[in-house]
Amino acid sequence: MPIVTIQQFPRPLEQKRELARRITQAFAEVYGADEATVQVFFSEVDGEDWAKGGVMGCDPKPE
Repeated sequence: MPIVTIQQFPRPLEQKRELARRITQAFAEVYGADEATVQVFFSEVDGEDWAKGGVMGCDPKPE
């Protein structure tokens, strides 16, 4: 049973539906997996829960 975890900034539900559909199809085609066994988890993070280069995503970028 394939499990895919996606970490991303919040996205609209329709985009997540489409991505989940395509990922599921890819696993079915490449691995021969039954589509019903493919699980996709979306973990959404906002700027207060993420940092890059030591700077929080919600903070203004240094110039």
